[in-house]
Amino acid sequence: MKLSSLMSSEIDTETFNKLPPLHKEVVTDFFKVLDKEDGTLIDKFETAVDKTAAFHNVNTDVLYNYIDNEVDAQLGG
Repeated sequence: MKLSSLMSSEIDTETFNKLPPLHKEVVTDFFKVLDKEDGTLIDKFETAVDKTAAFHNVNTDVLYNYIDNEVDAQLGG
């Protein structure tokens, strides 16, 4: 199952909404790239992070920090 089929609408979380516009675009594109990658989950994830960060000319920490913050928020941490 593709991630895009689970995320048929835009991301609407407090963590996402706090991001600056460029970072919102980076996160949105990350999920699109993740769907297109092949390989194991870890390989797909790492490749999508690298490709998306390079395309937008941002540090990979933008995505890693967003994901850490989103997981913490969703798990109540």
